Amino acid sequence: MAQKSERIEVRTTPNMKALLQRAATFSHKNVTEFLLEAGINAAEEALIDRRMFRLDDAQWQAFQDVLDRPVRNKPRLAKLLAEKSVLE
Repeated sequence: MAQKSERIEVRTTPNMKALLQRAATFSHKNVTEFLLEAGINAAEEALIDRRMFRLDDAQWQAFQDVLDRPVRNKPRLAKLLAEKSVLE
């Protein structure tokens, strides 16, 4: 297990702190453990769509069908991509 060397500080209201303390106690954890576990779970959930997506067999086939379609000429898209970016 990696040594923990980083700190995260959080400001909260007394009511929020009490709620977190009650929830941590109920979960048989201290507040740090409770917050880290909840934060890691939330972070993984927020990022999972960027790493993985799940499809059933019908959805997978539809996805494959779209990928296998012949390329179509899209003049408006070509024009848009040929224009100078507002960031340039």
